[in-house]
Amino acid sequence: MPSEADGGPAASAGAGPAGAGDAGAEAGKAGPELARAVLDAALARRREAARQPRKRTGGGGERRLRGYSGPGPDPRDPQLFGAVLQRLMKTRGWERPRAEATVFGSWEKVVGPDIAAHSRPVRLDAGVLTVEAESTAWATQLRMLTGKLLQQIAGEVGHNVVTRLNIHGPAAPSWSRGPRRVQGRGPRDTYG
Repeated sequence: MPSEADGGPAASAGAGPAGAGDAGAEAGKAGPELARAVLDAALARRREAARQPRKRTGGGGERRLRGYSGPGPDPRDPQLFGAVLQRLMKTRGWERPRAEATVFGSWEKVVGPDIAAHSRPVRLDAGVLTVEAESTAWATQLRMLTGKLLQQIAGEVGHNVVTRLNIHGPAAPSWSRGPRRVQGRGPRDTYG
């Protein structure tokens, strides 16, 4: 098997830049000889790259700090848990789901204790918040306060999280389905 010393394929493959001398030397070879020539050329490029000093691929500004952080603020110092969570939510794009969850989790803080005592959020879908009031009278009052409620919600959780309110009263009982359903016209004189 020829080697680099006696002018074999490895010597001719590593003679120039990658791919420059390889085409002429490998043109007359086939099968195992061609594979060996390609392997020797790759090894020669690897050895040459190992001799060259490595360049840092980082941006230059992100240098890893070593040792102790010292007396001043440093990115290696312990961070507040809330600040770490804020940064995580921002990088992952979780601000909108967090704002939507705030509407439900902090309903009393968002709309005030009086309104929260008589209503509850049911669903938030595509910016439309469905609110259920405890009575039809409260539902009417909340419909008149829709503009104010939207401003309060936007101030607390951010703009365009809730764009519209759908307010309804308590759900009436339905007699159309159930385990003891009887065919007929419904409850006519059952309350009289």
